[in-house]
Amino acid sequence: MLLLSKYYFSVIGSNVKSKSEPSTLKKKTNLSPNQVLVLGFLCLIIIGTYLLHLPEASSGGDSIKLIDALFTATSATCVTGLIVLDTGSDFSFFGQWVILILFQIGGIGIMTFATMFAFLLGKKISLRQRLIIQESLNQFSIGGLVRLAKYILLFTFFFEGLGTLLLYLNWHHIHSSHSPLFLSFFHAVSAFCNAGFSLFSDSLRQYSSHLGINIIFLILIVFGGIGFLVLVDFYEFPKRKRLSLHSKLVIVMTIILLAIGTVGLLFLENQNPNTIQSYPLKGKILSAAFQSTTARTAGFNTIPIGQMGNASLLLLIILMFIGASPTSTGGGIKTTTFCVAFLWMYFTLKGRRHLYLYQRQISETVVSKAWVIFMLAISWVMVMTLLLAYFEEFDFIKLLFEAISAFGTVGLSTGITSSLSFNSKLIIIITMFFGRLGPLSLAISLIINRQPELIQYPEDRVMVG
Repeated sequence: MLLLSKYYFSVIGSNVKSKSEPSTLKKKTNLSPNQVLVLGFLCLIIIGTYLLHLPEASSGGDSIKLIDALFTATSATCVTGLIVLDTGSDFSFFGQWVILILFQIGGIGIMTFATMFAFLLGKKISLRQRLIIQESLNQFSIGGLVRLAKYILLFTFFFEGLGTLLLYLNWHHIHSSHSPLFLSFFHAVSAFCNAGFSLFSDSLRQYSSHLGINIIFLILIVFGGIGFLVLVDFYEFPKRKRLSLHSKLVIVMTIILLAIGTVGLLFLENQNPNTIQSYPLKGKILSAAFQSTTARTAGFNTIPIGQMGNASLLLLIILMFIGASPTSTGGGIKTTTFCVAFLWMYFTLKGRRHLYLYQRQISETVVSKAWVIFMLAISWVMVMTLLLAYFEEFDFIKLLFEAISAFGTVGLSTGITSSLSFNSKLIIIITMFFGRLGPLSLAISLIINRQPELIQYPEDRVMVG
């Protein structure tokens, strides 16, 4: 891993102190920061595919199909959790470690992980490399990026370590083919990275009424999904005595979405005999709250998703599409994107020209970016669902659910993933990759020779609506 990190940094360039660094980046590497990120994820997926295709990665001793190795490697790297093979029984201990490392690196980000090894190698982080980190963390400036990367690593190790300890206290006595310590560590990392991979064949359905296990997973999923910027804000709150506008929006949106999801699922599934009808009130609330939380890109489930009603599946689709928050381990269009787009629509209907929140004005650039992301995501999901419907005979709601789950890097499924055809698996693989990198970042990386606007034409009107 040290050699891989060293190689990755050599690809994005050596230390350069020139003020013309941004323009030099393209001349030396012919790659934009977005393209470097895409290349990094592709390299990690290729390496993961090769390792998972080895006979040593299979529990049976025979190589798994190449398409299944590629699917699993992509799902792990993109912290999705959709599976075509059972992680706990079809992969060996070596294969499970490969999957764990992939979703660990994919969860906190390739550049953040590479930065950690750069520290270990005693290597300085150049301006060029800071530009790549800026793009990977979706930051407005390069100021304080290395400090943020250090915080990300600190929070990751803290929550994953705490989660491992708490899960081990609950699982140290269980009888399993896996050691309790590895079982605890694997699930703690998977939960904090919002990866959704489980060594249990039924995910967490056997713990649907276990209060302790549910709370541990909920804490890890929520803190992994609210974003590292918010965690830093919380950490520095005693000194600064205030939260940023971004953190306020994330917290409010997270609470609202969790509440809507919990109440909605509780109402919609209350009379479903295949899910929570027979549960006591405590179990119903716990299951609804857990599924509402995990739909926000985590991918674990305590109730059978395939047995849920169409209304509940549609609610989960909305939650999966919105996803987690920026600079988090989760996917989706992000909570702040949805909030800005929705409130801008509301303010426009009220005749307001600007968007104000907490006595602050949101710039038109941010609003435009939010709507571009929203439209790119909708367009992608619709096209991919259309292709899935062409290749498969499953119910449309299940195909839409699968496409949204892949795009949002959630990992929830109605049970059709392993039955998909070769073509459909490729569609899901591409969608997971698209969703993890983000619609806007991937679109920009594919556009060659982006030019600034040099000419302004007279304004005219077009009738809409």
